[in-house]
Amino acid sequence: MVELSPLRRRMIEDMTIRNLSPATQRSYVHAVAKFSRYFGRSPDRLGLEDVRAFQVHLVSTGISWPALNQTVCALRFFYGVTLGHAEIPERIAYARSPRTLPVVLSADEVVRFLEAVPSLKTRTALTTAYAAGLRASETVGLKVGDIDSERGVIRVEHGKGGKDRTVMLSAQLLRILRIYWRLAKPQDWLFPGRGADRHIDVQVLYSACRSARVAAGIDKRVTVHTLRHSFATHLLENGTDIRIIQVLLGHNNLSSTARYTRV
Repeated sequence: MVELSPLRRRMIEDMTIRNLSPATQRSYVHAVAKFSRYFGRSPDRLGLEDVRAFQVHLVSTGISWPALNQTVCALRFFYGVTLGHAEIPERIAYARSPRTLPVVLSADEVVRFLEAVPSLKTRTALTTAYAAGLRASETVGLKVGDIDSERGVIRVEHGKGGKDRTVMLSAQLLRILRIYWRLAKPQDWLFPGRGADRHIDVQVLYSACRSARVAAGIDKRVTVHTLRHSFATHLLENGTDIRIIQVLLGHNNLSSTARYTRV
């Protein structure tokens, strides 16, 4: 087992105290470690000019805007919280990402896509992501007890920002989940991994999306988030109030949901 440096341990403790999700913690630690490796020096010995040079380097590699801004968030946290330099974070600039419309599948494309997923467990997980508008991490984190068939809802615990919420459980999705449960017999995690004590890895869903897109002959980039976008757009097209969709998606701001009105 690799021993953690005092600095890394301090940063992890700072993130844990602030209830940052495990995925965010891994992302931040990875970003700061990458920053450190680029210069071959401990990150606490690097300053603002080094941060700027690293940002320039990342842009030159063709990094996506979201990934670049995730690195900015990590460095802002590291300098502002772990190192206690309150004046530095606001001087680490975010990249202004181009505002693009989300990719959306038609109802027919969704059916073709899901039918192209050969694994029962993975297909059911992706069907759930679409039918309930879930993020990938929320989908794999579902437990059998989160399915409330009596109330017709699914309980999502520790979603983005550590928030809990309930989402819709349609009669059609409930039928699909009941068939899956009878065949797969999940005990704790709704979609267990190779060992019953842990959930399916989110990378399994990502890989399945890539394969199913090709198999279904869909000429669009399809991810788990594409299914979430499609869920929201199809609700909007069927007359659902945008404020209800905002709650179902777990958006803090209505402006995030309003993107679907322009698709």
